[in-house]
Amino acid sequence: MGDTRAPADQAGRSGQSGKAGRGGPGGAGALLEEIPFAAGLGARLTSAGPDRVVGELDHAPGLCTAGGVLHGGALMSLADTAGAVCAFLNLPDGAATATVESGTRFFRGVREGTVRAVAVPRHVGRSTIAVRVELFDSAGRLVGETAQTQAVLGRPAPRKSETD
Repeated sequence: MGDTRAPADQAGRSGQSGKAGRGGPGGAGALLEEIPFAAGLGARLTSAGPDRVVGELDHAPGLCTAGGVLHGGALMSLADTAGAVCAFLNLPDGAATATVESGTRFFRGVREGTVRAVAVPRHVGRSTIAVRVELFDSAGRLVGETAQTQAVLGRPAPRKSETD
């Protein structure tokens, strides 16, 4: 996904601030509107919160290899989108994120149906957020998994205590 910048008015859209505002009313669909590539691919977010993001992508001929198997790049794009949204929902206010490392392993091909991506944070730190994304086919079988590291960018400097 590259660069996921927190829109200045993202929290204001739902009338909330912080993590609750980012995953609040209008949450999953509104978050995907900020990622035109994923929307153009046909990816959907069905739920989004700081502890778990779920996305989906339907098998479509335009997303397949010559053999009718869903292209690995389409699966990786779904995983990257879910992982980046998960990282975004764990950012401190005013920060942005960018993917700095992503690795995907594939276990089986997808010839039909819908792929579901489930992203969970494995580590939320001051400078990086690590996310694991599992991809499942319509039968619930594991299709692949992605591990990615997201950089925390533009984090506001810590405030000095009032006693300093």
